[in-house]
Amino acid sequence: MLDAGKRLGPYEILSPLGAGGMGEVYRARDTRLGREVAVKVLPEHLTANPEIRTRFEREARTISGLNHPNICTLFDVGREDETDYLVMELVEGETLAERLRRGPLPTPELVRYGAQVADALDRAHRAGVIHRDLKPANVMITRSGAKLMDFGLARAGGMSRSGSGSSAGMSGMSQSPTVAQALTSEGSLIGTFQYMAPEQLEGGEADARSDIWALGCVLYEMATGRRAFEGRSQASLIAAILEREPAMVGETPSGASSAGGPPQGLDRLIRACLTKDPEERLQTAHDAKLQLQWIAEGAGLSSTGVANSTPGAVPAPVIRRQTSSRLAWGVAAAAMLIAAVAIGWLYPRANAPRPNYRFRTEPVQEAVDYMWPRISPDGRMLVFDAVDSSGTLRAWLRPMNQTVARPVLGSEGLRRAYWSPDSKEIAFVANGRIQRLAITGGTPVTVCEAQGGVDLSWGSKGQILMDGRTTDSLRIVPAAGGELRPATRIDRASGEIGSAWPHFLPDGEHFLFIGNLASSGVAGGSIRLGKLGSLESKLLGRSDGRVEYAPGGWVLFLKGTTLLAQKLDLRAGKLTGQPLTIAERLRTGTSAGHFSISMTGVLTYSRGGALTQNMLFEADRTGKTSGAAVASGQVVNPRLSRDGHRLLFEMVAGVQSDGNEVWVSDLVRGTQTKLVFGSGSARMPMWSPDGQRFACVQIPPSGPSRILIGSADGLGRRDSITTTDALPLMLTDWASATGQVIVVPGSFQNVLVARPDSADKALRVLTGVGANFVAQPVMSPDGRWLAYASTDGGPAPQVYVVSLSGTPGRWQISTKDGYMPVWTRGGRELLFEGEGAVMAVDIETTSGFHAGTPTRLFALPVTALSPTDRSWCSSEDGQHFFVLVAPRQTLGGDIEVVTDFGSLVNRK
Repeated sequence: MLDAGKRLGPYEILSPLGAGGMGEVYRARDTRLGREVAVKVLPEHLTANPEIRTRFEREARTISGLNHPNICTLFDVGREDETDYLVMELVEGETLAERLRRGPLPTPELVRYGAQVADALDRAHRAGVIHRDLKPANVMITRSGAKLMDFGLARAGGMSRSGSGSSAGMSGMSQSPTVAQALTSEGSLIGTFQYMAPEQLEGGEADARSDIWALGCVLYEMATGRRAFEGRSQASLIAAILEREPAMVGETPSGASSAGGPPQGLDRLIRACLTKDPEERLQTAHDAKLQLQWIAEGAGLSSTGVANSTPGAVPAPVIRRQTSSRLAWGVAAAAMLIAAVAIGWLYPRANAPRPNYRFRTEPVQEAVDYMWPRISPDGRMLVFDAVDSSGTLRAWLRPMNQTVARPVLGSEGLRRAYWSPDSKEIAFVANGRIQRLAITGGTPVTVCEAQGGVDLSWGSKGQILMDGRTTDSLRIVPAAGGELRPATRIDRASGEIGSAWPHFLPDGEHFLFIGNLASSGVAGGSIRLGKLGSLESKLLGRSDGRVEYAPGGWVLFLKGTTLLAQKLDLRAGKLTGQPLTIAERLRTGTSAGHFSISMTGVLTYSRGGALTQNMLFEADRTGKTSGAAVASGQVVNPRLSRDGHRLLFEMVAGVQSDGNEVWVSDLVRGTQTKLVFGSGSARMPMWSPDGQRFACVQIPPSGPSRILIGSADGLGRRDSITTTDALPLMLTDWASATGQVIVVPGSFQNVLVARPDSADKALRVLTGVGANFVAQPVMSPDGRWLAYASTDGGPAPQVYVVSLSGTPGRWQISTKDGYMPVWTRGGRELLFEGEGAVMAVDIETTSGFHAGTPTRLFALPVTALSPTDRSWCSSEDGQHFFVLVAPRQTLGGDIEVVTDFGSLVNRK
């Protein structure tokens, strides 16, 4: 017995959960991911053999990839000193065996749990995994339904291939690390034998049909409260399994799972599962699930066990004899084919294309903005991000057959939500972690720590792809938990600097993504096709935003704000034919594109326009706003001049513009002037120390970025600082003490400086920072200190200060999170954004560097939009602010839904 506090690798034992002849189970805490798990310690005789242990670990890796709501997930296999252990999902509830001690199950519970177990088996069988030990003790009954436990590990215990039913062979079969022996004394029964198929008892290899037999035994026990086969000794039990038939369900003393007896068709299904010859037995768990659903309909229930209001439902097909199940299925199939032909002849309109409907969702009254609509893979639910009037960002869920959306509790602070393949969960990044959450809400489960990036794709094979910072490659992690590892390699020869926006194809192996180009900013770039297991990818084309795969072999991508579709030849790895226009004026956000499509052909998107509007207000040190809006539109990066009379800001002109523009607002005269003209985008404006000029990053349609310098009145001479660096530039400061502009390249690994007024304007590396990731660096007014944000200390960004002169040093300023630092009061105060608010820290530098405790000034109506987009600015004395505010009403531009994507492409 292990004591509380004992560590097995990263798992800390909390308390025992149970024990048996084949192992002990403990509640434990995963110290890496902060979640509770179940740890099973295996007995020494199962793992003393290195060959058995190697095979056990190999099979465990296969099983850990299973992803199904009715399968208990295997997280990990480990060895600490001489102790081998399994780490599994912690499932709360009671076993089916414990439930059956109180008698048979009512029909609603029987069909519900039976169908769930059959569905779990079907998922495993399709992945090539056989359970080999299905029995009531390995089924947990929870609030959400049945969970199949200890999946597929019996073989690791030394399953024999003996050609006879010798005791040696059967002993090997009983040595499963997942099986607890109920009785082991001479003449008693080993519990697992009662659910073994005849071919297993005769020494044959277990396959999917052996699990079907065990399923029949479990269904029989659920219906009657008795085991299908019993005996007074091991020999008599084996003889009963090999030679006899169990009594009819309705003929057993307790075989009435409802007031009217067993539902019609249940006994026939059980007997089809318990056919002695595996060739004549029901062949797939999927068929068993379908028959249970038919039985439920025949009994007036839904497949979930809830009463069905539709009378006269069709019962399960009748199986006349156990030896003729194939014939019965053949006759049924032939009848269905004849019926289909007759219907097609009599009613030719039945083959007409299904109608395509378009509609807009109802506005979310509680939200001031909602965005990023994502339709579930089955096309039945819509999830989107919404900001409510209190400023809280979370996911909201709207079933497509309802008009009202509800918040998904537990998703607070997410950036964007992504669906699980079964449409039952969402995954998102929040608080520096990939998390998964049931759509019903609750406590999210941490998948892994995740630095940088917020966009995911959850594939059908249980893997989650994640992008990173602008210059990162894609990474991958099992949805069940683990460590992120590389999934792509950046094609730098093609001018790419990173990877973004992953999207799995239905096969769960291939995926689309965007290769970030240095000239395209954050979102747009190359469309690429990747595959799990290889870091290489194929170039397909170009997109100005995100990319998704649509049913019928189409790829959706953006040209400007227009959504296009083009055919994908997956085998050749190329796009074919001409792109087709699907929708125009899409909302793009960070140029990414607010759209998604289900595998059933339901398309959803948000249009641009009013959705991206903000208003810029003046505020005091408490955050109280006053006066009329200084500017409105898609406004970012405000910068107040030193005299407080003028305000630089950046704005997207409209859906037809080439990019962002730089404007100046005269706060005294109430006028606004555009400062940058021409093609390309102008970003991140900055005042010169004397307030007479401005600088910004100008991003042309092609070629490297440059720092543009011009007169703040728009009339004077212009100059520029060019660079051959392929990475995009982020202009963060024009230092008053040194006259240098401060720039960060897209790699976020260096701080570059240049002197605009010198003859030599070359960008050079500023020494003394010593960080691997640097963002938003700003120099103190005296030039002695540099403040910046970095994630070097963990997943959450923090504000640091380093010394640029004298004794080297580095100090962390923020405590929980921090970014966008600003020096005020002659360097005696440092402001930054953190915890959704403007924070202030007193700074004292007369004798070294000393920082006070951060204090909260006021909550920000709109927080940082990206590492390069600031939503506020401060006056030089720190007393006056300008902040972006979202309008206090729903912003319009409802989410639009098209129910049949195929009709859009087939008519063109």
